[in-house]
Amino acid sequence: MKLAFSTANTAFNYKYLLSRLFPYLKPHLFRIFIAFSLAIPLGLLDGATAFALKPYIDVVVNGNTMVVRGFELTRDLLANFIPFLIVAFATLQGVLRYLNSYLSDWLSNKISNSVKIDLFKKLIKMDSKFFDENSSGLVLTRFLGDPDTASRTIVDSIKNLITCATEAIGLIAVLLWTSWKLAFVGVVVLTVAFLPMALLRKRIKKVSNESAVLGGGITTNFNETYHGNKIMTGYGLQEKLFHKFEKQIRKSFDLTMSLSKRAGWMSPIMYCIASVGIAIVMFFGNHLIITGEMTTGSFASFITSLLLLYKPVKGLGGTLTGLQGVFVAASRVFELFDLVPEIKDKENAIELKGINDKIEFKNVNFEYVENVPVLKNINFEVKKFETVALVGNSGGGKSTIVNLLPRFYDVKSGSIQIDGVDIRDFTLSSLRQNISEVFQDNFLFSGTIKDNILMGKFDATDDEIQNAVKLAHLDEFLEHLENGIDTVIGERGASLSGGQRQRVAIARAILKNAPIIVLDEATSALDNKSEAIVQKALENLMQNRTVFVIAHRLSTIKNADRIMVVNDGELAEVGSHEELMQIPNGQYKALYDMQFRSEDKEALQEV
Repeated sequence: MKLAFSTANTAFNYKYLLSRLFPYLKPHLFRIFIAFSLAIPLGLLDGATAFALKPYIDVVVNGNTMVVRGFELTRDLLANFIPFLIVAFATLQGVLRYLNSYLSDWLSNKISNSVKIDLFKKLIKMDSKFFDENSSGLVLTRFLGDPDTASRTIVDSIKNLITCATEAIGLIAVLLWTSWKLAFVGVVVLTVAFLPMALLRKRIKKVSNESAVLGGGITTNFNETYHGNKIMTGYGLQEKLFHKFEKQIRKSFDLTMSLSKRAGWMSPIMYCIASVGIAIVMFFGNHLIITGEMTTGSFASFITSLLLLYKPVKGLGGTLTGLQGVFVAASRVFELFDLVPEIKDKENAIELKGINDKIEFKNVNFEYVENVPVLKNINFEVKKFETVALVGNSGGGKSTIVNLLPRFYDVKSGSIQIDGVDIRDFTLSSLRQNISEVFQDNFLFSGTIKDNILMGKFDATDDEIQNAVKLAHLDEFLEHLENGIDTVIGERGASLSGGQRQRVAIARAILKNAPIIVLDEATSALDNKSEAIVQKALENLMQNRTVFVIAHRLSTIKNADRIMVVNDGELAEVGSHEELMQIPNGQYKALYDMQFRSEDKEALQEV
């Protein structure tokens, strides 16, 4: 799946999204209940302040008498009591707000981390095609950014929703208690002011999706600048990359402002509608005071409640807008969870326990892009302990053949069999455990040299590690390091030379001790001295194993049991060096004359 084509189709299906989110909320339901419960008194306390204005103005300011359930509220009592009551309410509100904020942050981070862990588990199971089709920046944005947006803010958004809703309900109750006639006018006006929020939903979805893709492009640009810094400097690409980044930033700005422009006009519109409502209420309220249907204190309490009501209504609008963004992000998150890798175990897959006889490619056809053949009807077999060299022009399909063996990709048609069993019938873990790869550019992870070697076998003993180091000819190199095998290497092994990285990768492969070895141009990027050392290490790795080798070194090719010439996706010639050299106008002979004859002459001179 190409993540750039994500549409967040379920962004408005709230029931579905909440049902998918519930497993992450379930372990924390008690804390969520407390957080939501604290939001209720937080909202009601503003209403209590507005409610207190009626007795304060009627009794303290105007000197009227108020009797509540037979108890007379005097001017002196209320004058001294109400200010302290307001302070107490404010203090209680502050304490509740702190507790609520802490709980929300704790819950948001816990839920976000759980989602990220599960997404990473999904990511590491995706096949090579997924990583071919999606840039590193987009993957980072989708697998790290969206979970933050979806998980970290959902609890806070719902908590704010409850607080605003409770505050609105409490203030509406004060309005109704003070004057139901005026309350009806006020609530109708505020409802009309709230309606424009519904117009933003689709725009939020569109901008959120475009922003995710663009954000991925920006991150990819940073990654490429970092890892390709030498090419950038050597080819003078600084200005080109800068303009590319500047263009992305400007587009990101345009997207953000597009949403801001549509959301921005809603606040003044809501304010104008609310102002009209307050004007109507004041006009009608004056009439009620003059006719004696309402006291001055009641009217002051009503107006205060109505003004305070604008805040939670506006907050509800903002929260719902933000919550819509949360649901768009959540929809994208669950699209990731629903990804199904094309390369996976079939039902009742069996364990591969080594190779007893042979590996066979039978009528294998393959294409990366539909209707663009890369391999065409490939047929050959490799016996146990046999070494096969694949040669041919660049882009002919050599690497594709060895990439099909561990099922980095699956054949389009035909089959690859080990001891007569299709490799798709084996579990992926057991198949890949039986294959070790050494590539031209071996990836080393951050950590120590030992950490990277142990990836071949995590429970290896010290003796096994030392044996692998010796066979890979790493020991002399490690002796010159202050921390030896425990030396921390940089990202991608940047602090090591090409030959040193190759030897670490070979030690890793030796420790894995797989019966099948794949060597894909393992020495092509090295100088002569480094190549000679690495070649010795490779010879140790290849002993008593079934080997597929793509190489440019003549000695490796000549020593292979068989040589296969692969050109334009077809198996052109198969045989030993001597046999292939006897073919008149043969492709291997032509390749030898172009690439290997000078190397052969040098070898004879040394002898």
